[in-house]
Amino acid sequence: MKALQLATIALTALLTPGVSGRELKPDASISQVYDSGAVHDELMSKKMTSWDRQNKNGAYDSRKWKSNPHRGDFVRCQDGLAKVVPGDPLNTFRCNKVDFYDFASHADLGSTTGRGSSSWGWTSPGGREFVVVAQADGAAFAEVTHKGKLVYLGRLPQSAAAEPSIWREIRGYKHYIVIGSEAVNHGVQIFDMSKLLKVDAKNPVTFSTETDVTGFWNDLPAGRTHNVLVNEEKQFGVAVGAQPRSSACASGLIFFDLKDPSKPTTLGCAAGDGYVHDAQCLVYRGPDTKYYGKEICYGYNEETLTIYDVTDKNSTTIISRTSYEGASYTHQGWVTNTQWQEFLLLDDELDEVRGAGPAASGYPITYIWDIRSLESPKQTGLYRSAAYGIDHNQFVIDGIAYQSHYGAGLRILDVSSLPRDPTGARVKEVGFFDIYPEDDGEPNGGSIDFLGTWSHYPFFKSGFILVNTIERGAFVVKRQR
Repeated sequence: MKALQLATIALTALLTPGVSGRELKPDASISQVYDSGAVHDELMSKKMTSWDRQNKNGAYDSRKWKSNPHRGDFVRCQDGLAKVVPGDPLNTFRCNKVDFYDFASHADLGSTTGRGSSSWGWTSPGGREFVVVAQADGAAFAEVTHKGKLVYLGRLPQSAAAEPSIWREIRGYKHYIVIGSEAVNHGVQIFDMSKLLKVDAKNPVTFSTETDVTGFWNDLPAGRTHNVLVNEEKQFGVAVGAQPRSSACASGLIFFDLKDPSKPTTLGCAAGDGYVHDAQCLVYRGPDTKYYGKEICYGYNEETLTIYDVTDKNSTTIISRTSYEGASYTHQGWVTNTQWQEFLLLDDELDEVRGAGPAASGYPITYIWDIRSLESPKQTGLYRSAAYGIDHNQFVIDGIAYQSHYGAGLRILDVSSLPRDPTGARVKEVGFFDIYPEDDGEPNGGSIDFLGTWSHYPFFKSGFILVNTIERGAFVVKRQR
């Protein structure tokens, strides 16, 4: 008990507000606190408290939100606002150079529970664009038309043996999607998106979790996983954060083969750094010649950026394990260029809540990492958002970072300057769409709370971006050109 108290004191000292960001060697006593699950439990408790309050206030009854509120092609962002329903403050959205195209409530997307989370997309060989909207009771399917309209096509419920859970994560693999959940006994569903090509929108389909899934994998300690990810090039998936932490794989990286999606098999696991909250697994292409061509996973492991060599799934190695000033709950990140991996952006989900390090002011921090040496990554700089709140998930495409910031919505950053200036001084916000006007009147124009948008999907060639929200449903927006 005394050791735990000392570790907590050390953790508090590390997170003292007002310090500048830099990489740090992990502190063993602090790591012990994280390894115990105490910080994860703290974060989950804060979320559940927020969501219970929202539920009591009726925020999750998405039936009160009208789908397709604007029948025209789109609503232009002008003078900082997208007036989807003129005169209605809850349908007037702050924005910058991002236009509104459509909205569909969770109820109209077939959900009885609502509570949106992850999202993904798929483009058919013929160029049709489809989205998957995760909800507590399953995943909804819709098509995004060439005019940016959402057309509901059906849904895949959660696995029959599982209860609803807001934590539902989705990734794409070829023409399939891979779905995991925190729900006990859920396992991982593999669904063939090409089935949607034959669906008549006038008759949406509720697909069977038994007969309509291509594959199912459940070599998990309790049938649950916090997240799933995919290395499409090497044809494998990864489950991360599969509780309990006391299991053989320690809630680390658990690999499964996707070469035959109808028969996924377990390949091994990486338990060396314990619990992994999220990761990005790629074939390494970058300046660190020692690892060129290796299979690398960048792990976001609660208080560290942990980089693994996972080329041999039964004998993985930790290349480096690095913390940073302000580290509170290392949540997610993305390399700035998958084909030449020099820099990485990282977000922390608890630093604004705790007022830790560079996030002491409550304005979200994007941590910038130089990964040109995988054995010695450097936290070279940061970007502080102008919007008060909590950052959550991000992706980077051609020098542009697309970020979900809970109540502050979709934020878009130009990070193309990093090879020239890795401090982040030249990073700039080039657009945003705030999907949660409910907190616009707060003292700082936003709130440090777990509400609003959970995720987004920015990879369509058309430029349409799906934004999935916890309370309302799914938005379709697009950057102005």
